[in-house]
Amino acid sequence: MPRFKRSLLVLLLLIFCVGCDQLTKDVAHQYLALQPPQSWFYDTVRLQYAENTGAFLSLGGGFSEGVRVFLFQVFPALCLAALAMILFAQQIPLPTAIAWSLVLSGGLGNLLDRIMNDGRVIDFMNLGIGPLRTGIFNVADVCITTGVVLLIVQTVWPHQSSLQSDAHH
Repeated sequence: MPRFKRSLLVLLLLIFCVGCDQLTKDVAHQYLALQPPQSWFYDTVRLQYAENTGAFLSLGGGFSEGVRVFLFQVFPALCLAALAMILFAQQIPLPTAIAWSLVLSGGLGNLLDRIMNDGRVIDFMNLGIGPLRTGIFNVADVCITTGVVLLIVQTVWPHQSSLQSDAHH
């Protein structure tokens, strides 16, 4: 795929994923912030508003504000800028570009949240069966996780023919 088309696809994925993430966080803030958790399917799916000052599963939430700003805003912003430059400037196979675009969009969604919400990220989804539950997460986290899983799948089961044909364009 030509670089222009690949870049356009990356840009569209970013707009769609970051847009969905920010829209759902806004809706969660408006409709879930003051409500008790809502659950469906015998509590398999739970919507529960939370604001997270840490990383995954609130790790680092107790760090000082300066450390949190560096670890969760400055450092990720630099990494995301580098990733964006690579995605738009390098000839990367399409499946890899899609996977990294999902990681980038999730990172941007959570970074925007931290910048606009005094270092906090809005989370609102929780899945589980009985006492076995995920942490509370958001659409950006789903994008990041999906991108990482796709990268792992591409590493474990590379599709040589699709990657080789993509590299020739």
